[in-house]
Amino acid sequence: MTTFFVSRHPGAAAWAQAQGLAVDRLVVHLDPVEVGAGDTVIGTLPVNLAAAVCARGARYLHLSLDLPAERRGRELSAADMAACGARLEEYRVQKI
Repeated sequence: MTTFFVSRHPGAAAWAQAQGLAVDRLVVHLDPVEVGAGDTVIGTLPVNLAAAVCARGARYLHLSLDLPAERRGRELSAADMAACGARLEEYRVQKI
């Protein structure tokens, strides 16, 4: 079983490390074909990719933030993310 952390942001990777998350693969782009049953995917995926991950029998943990509008579109440090309430929330996404 593999844990993927999907992000192109250095601050997000630093936040994950500071949280002590056990990550096997840090990737900037996820190909759902690489994900298997029992794997865990952490990130902020578009809904179609999150659904593909779940359809393959993997867990999807969304990296959620309470981000004020004025901070959108800016790189965040691990400390910035913590200040914005960064947390992991599990979702089961299904295409219908």
